[in-house]
Amino acid sequence: MNRYPAPELKDLPDDIKARVLDVQEKAGFVPNVFLSLARRPAEWRAFFAYHDALMLKEDSSLTKGDREMIVTATSAANQCLYCVVAHGAILRIYEKKPLVADQVAVNYRKADITPRQRAMLDFAMKVCLRAHEIDDSDFPPLHAHGFSDEDIWDIAAITAFFGLSNRMASFSNMLPNPEFYLMGRLPKQKK
Repeated sequence: MNRYPAPELKDLPDDIKARVLDVQEKAGFVPNVFLSLARRPAEWRAFFAYHDALMLKEDSSLTKGDREMIVTATSAANQCLYCVVAHGAILRIYEKKPLVADQVAVNYRKADITPRQRAMLDFAMKVCLRAHEIDDSDFPPLHAHGFSDEDIWDIAAITAFFGLSNRMASFSNMLPNPEFYLMGRLPKQKK
């Protein structure tokens, strides 16, 4: 599995351990990224602080589904198995569409998404693959779909942040938890 052994939960600093246990309680399992990155606590804290600032932001027109769609599409372009599977699962749940993550990961241009989401992903993919080509002409199509300049910053920042995440996951051979594969595909079982 991982090229770098993950620390044991019992060996983590208290603040990180508390966050991991909180995630475990909500998800029913500990996503591998939480333990894999915890081998370097200062980097873990910085990573998840920026992750939360981008992905949990409330003063934006980007929905949680939009954010996960950006991660899924750009992670597929970066060939990051962990992020495509994990964030694809979250995307299925937020969008309430069991097929959308697979469609977005394979070819978002043919996915069952809105024209607004398509414009968002067109821009995210340009940031992902050809950021050096971004110019003023890239902004009016986004403005036409109601994205503000701050929303556009968010699209670019999410894309860039997960570019880092994709590379860390890929080089370390971080694999997705088996639980992610079925999340959002089948109706949730009542307890």
